[in-house]
Amino acid sequence: MPSDSAASPRRVRLPQVPALAVGGGSAAWLTPDGEVLEIGPAEAGRLARDAAPMVCHAPATAARLGVNRFPAHDLLDLFAFARPAQFCLPTIAGLADALGLDRPNDRTDEAMLLVAAAERLLTDLMRQKGRERGDIAALAMTMARAGWPWGPATVAALGEATGKSGSYGGLDVWNRLSEWDDRAPPPPPEDAPVSPSEARERLGRLLDCGSEERPSQVAFTEAAAGSFAPREHAGEPQVVLAEAGTGVGKTLGYIAPASVWAEKNSGPVWLSTFTKNLQRQIDQELDRLYPNPEEKAQKVVVRKGRENYLCLLNVEEATQGGAARQSDQIALGLMARWARASRDGDMGGGDFPSWLSMLYGSVRTTGLADRRGECIYSACPHYRKCFIEKSRHKAERAEIVIANHALVMIRAAWHVEQAELPLRYVFDEGHHLFGAADSAFSANISGLETADLRRWIRGGEGGRRSRARGLEKRIGDLVADNEEAERALSAAIAAAASLAAEGWLKRLVEGEPFGPTERFLALVRQQVYARAPDRERTYGLETSTEEPVAGLLEAATGLDRALGDLLEPITALQKILIQMLDDEAADLDTASRVRVEAAASGLERRARVPLQAWRAMLRDLQGETPEQFVDWFSVDRIAGNEADVGYHRHWVDPTLPFTETVLRPAHGALITSATLLDHSDGEADDWAAAEVRTGVTHLIRPAARVSLPSPFDHAGRTRVFVVTDVRRDNPDQVAAAYRELFLAAGGGALGLFTAIWRLRAVQKRLVEPLDTAGLALYAQHVDAIDTPTLVDIFRAEEDSCLLGTDAVRDGVDVPGRSLRLIVFDRVPWPRPDILHRARKQRFGRSAYDDMLTRLKLKQAYGRLLRRAEDAGVFVMLDAMLPSRLLTAFPADVEVNRVGLSEAVAETRAFLTDTKAAGRAAN
Repeated sequence: MPSDSAASPRRVRLPQVPALAVGGGSAAWLTPDGEVLEIGPAEAGRLARDAAPMVCHAPATAARLGVNRFPAHDLLDLFAFARPAQFCLPTIAGLADALGLDRPNDRTDEAMLLVAAAERLLTDLMRQKGRERGDIAALAMTMARAGWPWGPATVAALGEATGKSGSYGGLDVWNRLSEWDDRAPPPPPEDAPVSPSEARERLGRLLDCGSEERPSQVAFTEAAAGSFAPREHAGEPQVVLAEAGTGVGKTLGYIAPASVWAEKNSGPVWLSTFTKNLQRQIDQELDRLYPNPEEKAQKVVVRKGRENYLCLLNVEEATQGGAARQSDQIALGLMARWARASRDGDMGGGDFPSWLSMLYGSVRTTGLADRRGECIYSACPHYRKCFIEKSRHKAERAEIVIANHALVMIRAAWHVEQAELPLRYVFDEGHHLFGAADSAFSANISGLETADLRRWIRGGEGGRRSRARGLEKRIGDLVADNEEAERALSAAIAAAASLAAEGWLKRLVEGEPFGPTERFLALVRQQVYARAPDRERTYGLETSTEEPVAGLLEAATGLDRALGDLLEPITALQKILIQMLDDEAADLDTASRVRVEAAASGLERRARVPLQAWRAMLRDLQGETPEQFVDWFSVDRIAGNEADVGYHRHWVDPTLPFTETVLRPAHGALITSATLLDHSDGEADDWAAAEVRTGVTHLIRPAARVSLPSPFDHAGRTRVFVVTDVRRDNPDQVAAAYRELFLAAGGGALGLFTAIWRLRAVQKRLVEPLDTAGLALYAQHVDAIDTPTLVDIFRAEEDSCLLGTDAVRDGVDVPGRSLRLIVFDRVPWPRPDILHRARKQRFGRSAYDDMLTRLKLKQAYGRLLRRAEDAGVFVMLDAMLPSRLLTAFPADVEVNRVGLSEAVAETRAFLTDTKAAGRAAN
């Protein structure tokens, strides 16, 4: 049994329930008196239904048993309560690591560890002191009364609450947070350059003492400094395109000049990434520059969209509205514990345990964020404690702002004031700029989009309990003394009734649309089902907008008219609010001015911009789609069930609006990635693809270029095999290939699939043989765990295996032996949809397909070596992989086309040899 040597003044009182550990085809059942039963999943499921056992991740445990979720003492619940805002993987091994306990060796050990973990966490609570103990005790009592399984044990550990907990029983976290300080806006930054020598000197400070200087990293840092030179002409930023192979050290390489510029010029540099994992990595690396946590808190801010942050008003309203539903109080209690301890209230990759939303659902966890743009700003009673406002105000004075591509582009697309936009950017993961821009600058007339706008304007409808706050609730008091504004507000609310209403999808399916929006979407749906090829597809259908079905053009005209009737009062209301800022300048206090500005800005972003785009789309149905756009109709489906119906417009080249709104107004930008270049001929650096995919071709001033290869020994530390004798259309053969390769590697294997249904088919066939071999198998789209957490588990468990779609490769940054094998089921060709067809015609027909596929292979292969001592094997199970795509791999790496048996034998031998060599070196 794992040891727990922590001494405690008195023994904790554990619940007298069994502990259950499940994996693959086996389970261990530890009775309260210490007897261990090794049983099968069916027997474990039968016993668990009435025993409320200790488990780790109740939904996943039930799924592994093949039963419905049952009452349980979930250790993750207790961890979230006792150690809020602390990292813990949602596995038994993850609990062991988080609590400093020995990792379990088998299923029996796992069951015993659950008990040890419960004892450790309850001991933590027992050691709480002072006012903090009283606050936690009050919350524990509230949750116990609501039926929380851990309630009696936590109350026993903490004791009865002696102070006043108020009418909310400790759930009122909004009353227990500190306020942010308001300050005058900072002046614009200066524009002093960063010399290569200054960047190189700062890099030396960032590196650990005694670290070996890497010439490629120094070269990268010096090149990156060029993006911080003053610009010569308006609209001509200093842009540097830099490909830096894995191992160059580009993160510290750009932090060095960025931090120098920020210090010298008293202005922020925005470091933008695509994945949350890289945001975390950058945040951690900045500990080198700011080892003092207090200094770092002042100079570094992680910024994300509003929808990522906990909204305190939503929490208060959920607490009030959920008083009659005691089950809600358990989730709200855990959210209160987290919010009190959180660094910044970020639920999208910060210190929020993402598994909490899997345990309690999104409504009372991540759904408490402001996901609909309904913030009332300074009218909110919690405005001075708001996590979003804290982050925004800190970012104004920070030196380094860690953001993401989506936020950077959305701020620009939503016409944020120029003075609020940063002058200097670093875009890491620059190969994702094209895709991020594609999403940010698109327009969609869909059931979900129009229903969301209706809620934003009209609020909750139909008498159902809802936190939705309409325009009346948000700004009614601001315009209460202005008759013209009140008329415009009332007209907008009335006109929004033309948008899709609750239940719209059911009415479309049943052929009973209501109102102009639903009538239009019903005909869109009709055209999709009439013309889309392969109607039996599970995950979505689409068709061209050409030759509309009878009645669709008339419906489009009617919807255009209805949207015009909505746009008119929205525009009038916005103008009145803007005029109010001028007319009442002497009388408006700061808080009211902030509200008026926010209301006017919100009307622009959330209503005017989409309404104008929608009307343009509807009018273009009568003629030709403008050449810069591609339009189509679709029915989105999830596992065969309809989810949305829509009319979509995307830019053929989305880097055009990205360049105009983000790059051109900036003074400088570094765009970097390990996979910018497409070596189509195998030798020369092909910058054309990189320039097209990043938008720099649209700039007047050419971008500077630098390409630094990886310093790693790819030829010696990796192997690449193309298996020639596995039929890719035979699930049994494909599953057998995955099985034998995973077993040969002894785990540490990532399986990538180009279709979800094939992933699921293989997963079913792998569970039992891998479990028999002692290898844990996790799968995206199968396990009840979000993808980032699955990757974290995969990283932590050296011999585990992970299956995911092709897209999961971007989130996989796994150094060491935890990733030593990558297996692709098929060549990851681009999906041949309408949007891709238009871009293929614009950017080079078959050469465009080849470029995108080579870059995907290059990105996947690049996951294998994250450190010089890593080693790995890349296997493609598709014999149809064309030779012209093999330039995705380093020129000195031999690609071997072999049969499965040879690939298995070579994989086993290579990984065995490199493991032995690694042990000898240590």
